Amino acid sequence: MSTATHAKTNERPGVRAVHRNARTSATKVRVVLDLIRNKPVGEARNILTFSDRGASDLVIKVLDSAVANAANNNDIPPDELYVAACYADEGPTMNRWRPRARGRATRIRKRTAHITVIVGRYTVTELEVIRERAAATGRTQPDAAAQRARRVAKSKSASESDEPVTDEELDETTTATDEAEVETADTSETAADETAADESAADETAADDAASEAVVEDAEELEAAEDAADEGADEAADADDESRKDED
Repeated sequence: MSTATHAKTNERPGVRAVHRNARTSATKVRVVLDLIRNKPVGEARNILTFSDRGASDLVIKVLDSAVANAANNNDIPPDELYVAACYADEGPTMNRWRPRARGRATRIRKRTAHITVIVGRYTVTELEVIRERAAATGRTQPDAAAQRARRVAKSKSASESDEPVTDEELDETTTATDEAEVETADTSETAADETAADESAADETAADDAASEAVVEDAEELEAAEDAADEGADEAADADDESRKDED
């Protein structure tokens, strides 16, 4: 007589997330969980995104929570995770009543479920096989959510490794900033003075040009008046000569 050696529910390896008292039946959730079991995290998320069952929205939240726990608590990249186990247990059932004919009442059972998703990490050999298969099929780009989670984990580890800033370094930084602001202010004032000087020189040049043009115009008008006066005097002299000839 053989005995099963399956690991207990609370002893299964991996990182888990649990959603308790979900307002749906465990039967409906199990149909969705069967679609993503033993799938990579990126593929499982795509399946849930395009599933038309209502329980998919609840399961995808639990899956994202498990991936976030693995990235934040264990520093595991999301593209190295897969759905190791997922199951739904029945939660407490709430009884409601509907009135019927002849004073009778029928029972309505509002069922709940406890949804658990456990994600595990691929081994090095399995990762190599998966990457070779992805390269052969041309699907080498990881999931966008996995990339985002990996960047968040990297930035978090980098911020934790930074050393705290001492008071002396803070004073030096403040002094350098003040000096840079003073130099910037002096430079801006010098540039403003040079601009004002250039504008005044341009105004003086324009005034001199206008004065010279006015002088030239006055000289031309004076010459024209003198020419007109000379022509008038010549005409008067010619008229006097003609009148004298007529008298003679």
